[in-house]
Amino acid sequence: MKYLLLLFIGFTTTSGFSQQLPVNKNASPEAAALLSYISSLGKDILSGQHSYNEHPSQFYNEAQELGGKYPAVWGTDFYWNGENDPGDRIVNAAIEKHKEGSIITLMWHVGKPTDDAPFDWKTSVQDDLTDEEWKELVTPGTEINIRWISQIDQVAEHLKKLQAANVPVLWRPYHEMNGVWFWWGNKKGEEGYIKLWKMMYQRYVNHHKLNNLIWVWNANAPRDIPEDEAFDYKDFYPGSECVDILATDVYHYDYEQKDYEQLLELANGKAIALGEVGQLPKTNILEVQPKWSWFMVWSNWLHTANTPERVKEVYEYKNTITRDELDIKK
Repeated sequence: MKYLLLLFIGFTTTSGFSQQLPVNKNASPEAAALLSYISSLGKDILSGQHSYNEHPSQFYNEAQELGGKYPAVWGTDFYWNGENDPGDRIVNAAIEKHKEGSIITLMWHVGKPTDDAPFDWKTSVQDDLTDEEWKELVTPGTEINIRWISQIDQVAEHLKKLQAANVPVLWRPYHEMNGVWFWWGNKKGEEGYIKLWKMMYQRYVNHHKLNNLIWVWNANAPRDIPEDEAFDYKDFYPGSECVDILATDVYHYDYEQKDYEQLLELANGKAIALGEVGQLPKTNILEVQPKWSWFMVWSNWLHTANTPERVKEVYEYKNTITRDELDIKK
């Protein structure tokens, strides 16, 4: 079945429901059309695959080899762990994948704003800010706040190149914020993560005029593992006025029905998605959790945590959409 991505907003489908509008009132036609399409999927789910930015096609191509068709969604990460800023490589890959017909999703494992790039995983990305440093981060004009602005502005310049190329982006920064493993994680309250999200949203939308972004708030499936907890979604949600899509990350088959229902309730009509997965959801899970808009397998988990049979089964599932089934009209 071919899916038609229409470049206009607010229409009603033949199935009778109204399409979702972007929170950014100046969203580009491409971004508005993509969000409208995603919100109209019903029980269908877009296939997706992440690749590391060093080899941006590797696992995406492997997904095609295992599943028989290319994923509808291609993703990578602005994580800077080498000598040079990977931004240009990511932009070029995203434009290439967009031209091939893929939907683009980008995320960012970023180091602490108190550190300089490149960022070590354990001592920066997964380190913590003190309470005082966090307060300084969210206070305009302080040294850490100014460093943070410089940090996010650098990525904004790359995103502007995608905007110039008319590439809409499912943008999911500062993900898994309800967990305890990243410096931006487990910061509850209005002066915590919620403020950080709103600061970035306002900087990107109002200052940089980045109108090609669909804002994906991406938590982690709640869990109570000691020292590896992920807490309730609602305590970290910045609000419907600055979030387009609510996503969660699920690893180790942790597809709890109660968590799915909790995210649906919080979304209150907005689209939801599986921002990252380790093990692909079984088809019987997709039957009882039919509102997921897409799944994206995390890089090498495609073959370290999934059998070839499982990948093929999910890609051939009656409600799974692959890249060849996307018909994006410019």
